[in-house]
Amino acid sequence: MKDILEKIKNESIIEIDKVESIQQLEEIRVKYLGKKGQLTQLLRGMGQLTPEERPVVGQLANEVRDLITEKIEQTAYCLKRKDLEKRLRSEFIDVTMPGRKKKLGNRHPLTKVLNEIEDIFIGMGFSIVEGPEIEKTYYNFDALNHSKYHPARDMQDTFYITEDLLLRTQTSPNQVRTMERQKPPIRVIVPGKVYRSDEIDATHSPMFHQIEGLVVDKGITMANLKGTLDVFAKKLFGEQTRTKFRPHHFPFTEPSAEMDCTCSACGGEGCRICKNTGWIEILGAGMVHPNVLANCGIDPEEYSGFAFGMGLDRIALLKYDISDLRLMFENDKRFLEQF
Repeated sequence: MKDILEKIKNESIIEIDKVESIQQLEEIRVKYLGKKGQLTQLLRGMGQLTPEERPVVGQLANEVRDLITEKIEQTAYCLKRKDLEKRLRSEFIDVTMPGRKKKLGNRHPLTKVLNEIEDIFIGMGFSIVEGPEIEKTYYNFDALNHSKYHPARDMQDTFYITEDLLLRTQTSPNQVRTMERQKPPIRVIVPGKVYRSDEIDATHSPMFHQIEGLVVDKGITMANLKGTLDVFAKKLFGEQTRTKFRPHHFPFTEPSAEMDCTCSACGGEGCRICKNTGWIEILGAGMVHPNVLANCGIDPEEYSGFAFGMGLDRIALLKYDISDLRLMFENDKRFLEQF
């Protein structure tokens, strides 16, 4: 057994001297000192020795175990030291070299357009109103004069949470909330995210941005609506911009219209962006329906008003000549750095 112990000692030292990694060293430790290691198995067989041999072999076995353990610890220290020195060399920083300039981020195109539109309307005396994105069916549809059978209420068009709660399909509910808590005169714009069950493609998304406006006072007419929106279009797209209004239908306005602007890309001459018409649809608008005023506790015989709404994403696409709506939600620095 003494010969076996001597053999284990010599072989382990040779193997330890050849290791090049902590992993290899751990394999050697398990091989000799582990629960099923060679030295451990040998010590379990000491019961077969005579009483005279046990103390001698036991002392020698302990010496071999202590030697292997110490050799492993020393080698582990040396390997860790070498690894640290290697890392320090590879991670060396020359403090005399000039620093790398960090690039500052830019405002998102949607944020830039929103800020610009808000500044235009604030300059005309409007205030900014915000409200919940999870909305009651009453505020999203009923108070806005939507019939119970209006297609916008369909499950395939609207994200319902419960029968009475949904993700708002427009920011118009905040117009109702404003009219409920504030007496005329009212002059507000309402920006925010809205949700509709649309497929994601170059021009559609289930989540997009709107900004709407509301004016309620005595003597408000369609002329006030047209004048306000004409000023807005000229401020946003340039003084050369012309506008025109086409009859349309919205449940919450009467009469209703859609407003077109001369194409900012071609100046109204016709191009691929405006499909060679020279005009681009910008927004929907109209005089606030008397039923909506009455629903909010405002006497339609005494007061009138106008409302309008536009898709902020669409405005950004037109203003910056962006071909695909999805680019604005991908957080690609190459795209965002252009703005």
